[in-house]
Amino acid sequence: MSALAFRQGVRRWIARATTLRYVAALTLVTLAAAAVLGALLAGPWWWLVAVPFAAIAALAVADLSQRRHSVLRNYPVLGHLRFLAEAIRPELQQYFVELDYDGRPFDRDTRTTVYERSKGNRGHEPFGSGRDVYATGAESFVHSMTPARVPPTPPRVRVGGPECTVPYDMALLNISAMSFGSLSANAVLAMARGAAAGGFAMDTGEGGLSEYHLRHGADLIWELGTGYFGARSADGGFDPAAFADQAAHPTVRAVELKLSQGAKPGLGGVLPGVKVTAEIAAARGVPARQTVVSPPFHRVFSTPRELVTFLARMRDLAGGKPVGIKLCVGSRRDVLAIVKAWRAEGVGPDFVVVDGSEGGTGAAPLEFLDHVGTPLTEGLITVNNALVGAGLREQVRVGASGKVATGADVVKRLVQGADYTNAARAMMFAVGCIQAQRCHTNTCPTGVATQDPRRARALHVPDKATRVRQLQAGTVASAMEIIAAMGVRHPEQLHPAMLRRRTEPGVMRTYAEIYDWLAPGELLCEPPAAWAADWAAADPDAFALA
Repeated sequence: MSALAFRQGVRRWIARATTLRYVAALTLVTLAAAAVLGALLAGPWWWLVAVPFAAIAALAVADLSQRRHSVLRNYPVLGHLRFLAEAIRPELQQYFVELDYDGRPFDRDTRTTVYERSKGNRGHEPFGSGRDVYATGAESFVHSMTPARVPPTPPRVRVGGPECTVPYDMALLNISAMSFGSLSANAVLAMARGAAAGGFAMDTGEGGLSEYHLRHGADLIWELGTGYFGARSADGGFDPAAFADQAAHPTVRAVELKLSQGAKPGLGGVLPGVKVTAEIAAARGVPARQTVVSPPFHRVFSTPRELVTFLARMRDLAGGKPVGIKLCVGSRRDVLAIVKAWRAEGVGPDFVVVDGSEGGTGAAPLEFLDHVGTPLTEGLITVNNALVGAGLREQVRVGASGKVATGADVVKRLVQGADYTNAARAMMFAVGCIQAQRCHTNTCPTGVATQDPRRARALHVPDKATRVRQLQAGTVASAMEIIAAMGVRHPEQLHPAMLRRRTEPGVMRTYAEIYDWLAPGELLCEPPAAWAADWAAADPDAFALA
């Protein structure tokens, strides 16, 4: 038997164990009681059996009743093997639940930082660097000999362009798009409760608004995808009246139109039928127990000009709230075509969220993960340059989403041109995700990505909500400390020369040197040679094929 087949067999066997947890625990308690009775009646030798059984039974009861670890609630006694494997990683952990995610995992130090920060620990314990600072590609911030003071309150970013009448002040780090359906109700509740307590925003994902998003009064960014869930007509199109009704919720602070997603650019969303419960079917307006596949394209527009005019219509229907787009960059020419349409029509988005191809998901073909889409660094710089070069950057805010997990990640994206950041996978870690890669099977062992109520109830909402709040607060605090160490007091003062990359052995260059950065309005006057061909070919009435 191959190692892969063995691992898969172990995971399948463990996945079934949660359905027997109470039976197993009751059996252990019964056997322990019988052994103790035997020791009392038949003689002291029975204590050799009674003590181990009693200890295991007590451990099982403790695991079922504790609320800190979802794994132990779903897998009493057995779940401790996961923590044992983690302690002696990496040799054994691959056989017990936790596996690297899609071949591009967060490194161990990053995951440790996220886990500890979600528990309220600042993470000042390391002894020596955890990375090879001399490796090609290694990056570092340029610190100052005169660091600034860390402000007592982190700054916020006002989102709302000239046409927006109800702007929103965005936190530097927010919860990225994850749908109810992909996530369990308890996972959504924990994230929404944490966001409400911490005063940061939560993107709903394209699965529509649910009562779990709304219950705790969190600031919501309602995402609308190609399936138009929550504003879906009977034939699967866009329903303006339903959209206006949903957008009117006071906790909906902004609306986001998803053009593409980093992990699967060019594809629509997929929710396996096994996860489409009656509740989710009602929220999305689709049949229950049938796989839901969003189309890869929008019905409401087919050209850049139609896109920006539809955004203006969305803003009107939403009562003047900010409206934006989310995209993984493909062709630079397409980005420039949207910019040209924006200038021609005089209307455009209030914010643009750039998603990188390194973004994660539980439902994407491996080929798309590995071979389609632009990484976040290049995509973010492209969008920022296009907006600056077209003289539109002051009217719009740019968000960055794609493997953002630490304060250093936040600062890096701000240096590269973002105004704020969003995190998904790190927030999943905070509510208990252990990257078991069971998202699409409905058998998530920690209750995060499942619609099985027996598994989801292991996720204790108040505890995980606290972890979400602590992760966000600790990460932003770390980002502000790094910014202060660089000698500036506000993220707006960051610039590309403050981040360096080792491009080859013995050579370090700043981002100001590695990439071209356009001046405000430069595309409108005399486009530089590297941009001239794409700018000339960009058509506000047609998206490019290359």
